Amino acid sequence: MDTKDVLLELRTKRGLSQDELAEKLYVTRQAVSRWETGETVPNTQTLKLLSNFFDVSINTLLGSPRKLICQCCGMPLDDDEIISHNHDGTLNEDYCKWCYADGTYTYNDMDDLIEICVKNMASESFTEKQARSYMKDLLPKLDYWKRYDELSDIGQFEEFNEQLIEEINELNIEGLPLVKNLNALVGKYVNLEYMLPNGNSVKFLDDSKTYLGNQLESDFGGERCFGVVANMDFILVCTYEKDGLNPELVLYKKR
Repeated sequence: MDTKDVLLELRTKRGLSQDELAEKLYVTRQAVSRWETGETVPNTQTLKLLSNFFDVSINTLLGSPRKLICQCCGMPLDDDEIISHNHDGTLNEDYCKWCYADGTYTYNDMDDLIEICVKNMASESFTEKQARSYMKDLLPKLDYWKRYDELSDIGQFEEFNEQLIEEINELNIEGLPLVKNLNALVGKYVNLEYMLPNGNSVKFLDDSKTYLGNQLESDFGGERCFGVVANMDFILVCTYEKDGLNPELVLYKKR
């Protein structure tokens, strides 16, 4: 779609009039009208405001003229929902939510990232060997790895990750095996709904946030798995059946 069509669609989906959108962006209604007729295109600063307001990338606002890929793992960024956010909540079109979590880079070891990607890429038509070879060739060409010394946090995130793992293991939850690693998880995919004793249900996560966590098989065996999710503020441990069915909250602990 052209920019005029994208803006019209976003505005109408929000149920906003041209006057209402103009007021939120500190422009005139005539300016909004000219955008939607294609007479003009918003300037760079206004595109940033529109991106933040509608939570879509500037690339989307411009009709997706560029093929975006994550500059850490190479994942195509063809859906705004998987594009990362900066600390201030603005979208960062260079990374996916798994590699850049709210302003923090989550991978410091290229080999670790390759192993995680290979597990997700391997299929009947793409063997693990082929996937590993592809990733080993691709990653060194991406901006994050080319500028690693400049962009990395010199292991600070890894230290935080290790600290979280230690805290989780010290909980000594019966049946929970030893946690050895935590991966970046987007809230939308792990935000399970738990039933409370009073019959109400509750979710603890933010769909748009990125957390650290893992899924582990129970030491007791059976079909239920343990799920662990954590960040700087809390640790959550739960159990559930395949595909997250029938979740039960085991522990929610503020840090």
